[in-house]
Amino acid sequence: MEPIKRLEMEIQEKEEELIRVKQELAVLRKQHPSFAVTNYELTDTEGSKVHLSELFGDKNELIVIHNMGKSCSYCTLWADGFSGFTPHLENRAAFVLTSPDDYQTLSVFSKERDWKFKSVSTKGTTFKDDLGFKNAEGFCPGVSILLKEEDGAIKHYSKATFGPGDDYCSIWSLFELLSDGSRNWGPKHAYER
Repeated sequence: MEPIKRLEMEIQEKEEELIRVKQELAVLRKQHPSFAVTNYELTDTEGSKVHLSELFGDKNELIVIHNMGKSCSYCTLWADGFSGFTPHLENRAAFVLTSPDDYQTLSVFSKERDWKFKSVSTKGTTFKDDLGFKNAEGFCPGVSILLKEEDGAIKHYSKATFGPGDDYCSIWSLFELLSDGSRNWGPKHAYER
């Protein structure tokens, strides 16, 4: 067999293996026990108090992005990407970005970034701590899936953390196709043109 053909077959096998592993991971995440979540009072970008249960709208599933705030250029990168996906995401489930920043900072920043999704401040709450997105070093980025049951109870269903190379920001996969991958690259809030 030609070396190029062998290499192409090996690449295809690895891609198929990766898909299988991702499917196995999804099954494992769904086996993790759910737990009750408090109906937290958060603050929207207008300064109004909003209960977590209200963020579901008419859906029974809520995708919660745990953003680390304006200071994190990586979290900004993920959020910028979600902005383009917002109509698709909201067709399937409710969607919200949570930030530890105060609502004023979040409001100004989300408008500057032209984010199309709902954003709320968790400042002054234990929301991120309780859902596992804060540790001794500070806040951690990721996503939680929350379910609202018929009786109105909210349950934490599954979660994942974010980081360079994950499946929640498609830019990393594209960069890995480049000759030197994503090595030596990091996101910025703005780039020189």
